[in-house]
Amino acid sequence: MATAQTYNVRPLAQNELNIVLEWAAAEGWNPSKYDAACYYKADPRGFLLGELDGEPISCISAVVYDDNFGFIAFYIVRPEYRGQGYGSQILQAAFVHLGQRCVGLDSVLAQRENYQKVGFQPAHRIVRYQGQGFTGHLTGCRSVALDNFDRSAVSAYEKTLFAPSRPEFLEGLLSQPKSTALGIITAGRLAGYGVIRLCGNGYKIGPLFADDEESAADLLLALAAQAGEKPVFLDTPESNPAAVGLAEKLGMKPVFETVRMYTQTSPDISLQRIYGIGLAAAT
Repeated sequence: MATAQTYNVRPLAQNELNIVLEWAAAEGWNPSKYDAACYYKADPRGFLLGELDGEPISCISAVVYDDNFGFIAFYIVRPEYRGQGYGSQILQAAFVHLGQRCVGLDSVLAQRENYQKVGFQPAHRIVRYQGQGFTGHLTGCRSVALDNFDRSAVSAYEKTLFAPSRPEFLEGLLSQPKSTALGIITAGRLAGYGVIRLCGNGYKIGPLFADDEESAADLLLALAAQAGEKPVFLDTPESNPAAVGLAEKLGMKPVFETVRMYTQTSPDISLQRIYGIGLAAAT
């Protein structure tokens, strides 16, 4: 008689983040090599690992940003263990950690209806664009390095672009290895900023926030030039026509789509100033 297997969900240790990144890469999500560390810095208890008789078979991040908002990402069950209820169990453990907060996630299109069944509602689509060879476009950009820029000013700028305050996350993002963070300063104040991060395949730009399309274009070109001839990816909110138009104007092509979903009313954020989504991973 076969012995019953034991499935256990536990917090994931920081030195185990490579498991999450390897699985995400295998799913084709092309995460930055240091994205998971930024999430972990924001909420060290927000990564969960599911083990079957001690063998890792599932993972999820359920990052608490403040008392009102959390975000789910890196939700993965290894292919050979899907359809057996392990995903539902680790998702429920994530909900326990997140409590009664509004929860967001980015769903691949094929999973949208499944997330609706557990309480998520679609807010807008996100289109991933790919391009390369931007160095020749770089002329007269106004961007400046954010290496030593006041972090509180960046946090204040984000106030209407990302619902909760996220100082720990921002610190990890702006100091991420093998990345570049640039800003646009207008009349002594921040008028936009963006980050380019190293991925398994090329680079991702995100977040890319700006007051207007001209500032967004300056930032995008200056950031993309850092990639040389390697591929560059930008996740644009489809509901911002200026963001989509900018990507297409620069010859970038759509390669992937997700849907931003929330369990409660969508946060009051200024999508028209969001030209590139930040670090959310497909689920």
